[in-house]
Amino acid sequence: MTTTLLNKAELLNALHVPGTPLIVTNVWDAITAKIVSETPGVKALASASHSVSNVRGLPDGEGLTVDEAIIAARIITGATDLPVSVDFEKGYAADAAGVARNVRRLIEEAGAAGINIEDSVGATKAPQFDIPTAAARVAAAREGAEAAGVPLVINARVDTLAGGGEWAEAVQRANAYLDAGADVIFFLGLGDEDKVKRALDEVNGRISVIGNPGAVPLARLAELGVSRVSFGPGTLGLALAALQRAAAQLTALGDYPDDLGFPFEL
Repeated sequence: MTTTLLNKAELLNALHVPGTPLIVTNVWDAITAKIVSETPGVKALASASHSVSNVRGLPDGEGLTVDEAIIAARIITGATDLPVSVDFEKGYAADAAGVARNVRRLIEEAGAAGINIEDSVGATKAPQFDIPTAAARVAAAREGAEAAGVPLVINARVDTLAGGGEWAEAVQRANAYLDAGADVIFFLGLGDEDKVKRALDEVNGRISVIGNPGAVPLARLAELGVSRVSFGPGTLGLALAALQRAAAQLTALGDYPDDLGFPFEL
């Protein structure tokens, strides 16, 4: 398994190309992983912790235990042969040593090829760990990956702007996380083209962003040089909106929606 997973991690890293971004349509369980992975053009998957938690009736923000998070990740990786990046929240640990242990477990027990790791302390985007502490947690994730023998792709999230903080601190954090072993910076709060350009200029590595209605269009993000775009819990929202529309149509004795016949099977 280690050799196969090593290859998946190397592939996942190689797919983060500035100007030709990896597009990951976030999934949350076995069937969504299977359906998305079988879609033409899809090269890798990513989970979204918000979705993984909510479909289990739990809140985001480490509402799952580390054991539950690893099981949830294993369900997803077991449904596809593609590399999977797991949203691992804050590492489900109070300290860096715990992050290292849990990341190693996530790799060895669930087959993660990549992770997202956050720098906020609680369930919201603020406050954040101080920069040395946050960087040490990124370094610990790298340590856990090395112990597992897998070049895990670490997508380190910077919550500063989303939490109301200052630009200079966000960039400082981004570069500190890269120095600590992150492969990509998941820079939240880049809501317009100027901010995307500025981040690309000032961060010493690849940039990952979240896409949503009203954000910079995908084609333009590619032109600017972004390396990855994900959608977080937005894809669960998309599925729920379609389900709600169908429920309204059926309840009103309307036509059967064409998608009611969508073929699926594990």
